[in-house]
Order: sequence, then C-alpha cells, then structure tokens
Amino acid sequence: QVRLEESGGGLVQAGDSLRLSCAASERTGHAMAWFRRAPDQEPEFVAAITWSSTHTLYSDFVKGRFTISRDNVANMLYLQMDSLKPEDTALYYCAARRTTNIVVRDPTLYQDWGQGTQVTVSS
Repeated sequence: QVRLEESGGGLVQAGDSLRLSCAASERTGHAMAWFRRAPDQEPEFVAAITWSSTHTLYSDFVKGRFTISRDNVANMLYLQMDSLKPEDTALYYCAARRTTNIVVRDPTLYQDWGQGTQVTVSS
C-alpha cells in the first residue's frame, strides 16, 4: 500500500493561485488523481494523469484553470490551481490506482488515498 501525503493548501482570495503537492512513499507506477470534497458533499473528481503523463483527464469545472503533473523520479504529484473561485473551497485529496494506468473519474477505482489538504477561497 502506497502512503500519500498532500500539502500546499491554504486560505487565498478569489483569483489567486495555489500549488498542491502529493508525496508518495514509493513509486506508484500507475494512474494518479486529485479529488475534492466540500462540506456535506460527495467526493468530486478533479483531474487524473497516467504514469508517463501522456494522458490527462479533467473535470469540466477546472478545465483551463487547473493543471495536473507528476515527477516520477521524486514520487510526487502536483495540482497547479489558477484563477481560484470560492466554489473551489474543499478538502483536496490525491489518490493512486494500484494495478492500472487508465485515468478514470470514479473514486472507487482508486485504492490509495492521502488525508487531504484544505483549500479555502474567499470572495
């Protein structure tokens, strides 16, 4: 089981940028993703990326504003968030698949999860 630890969250104003990081305890070798959960909401897919970074997948509400990337040498996953909006306020999680490199939106298909980092965007 891969341990994942997110960092980089914080309190920002609308229009600001943040870069989230996710450190993996070991090489994951497969697809990874970011999800988010707002209070009293279900987990929501944000973005996913394959091992080689060849393919990425974004939710419609972040397309053009957020960029997912990874550094496989450092075992790191990143989420660059630009033009943040108050509705982006949520706990952001990174997740990894154990056996496949296919990027998907379904959170139940990711086996390893971090504890999350809070992002709060004020208006």
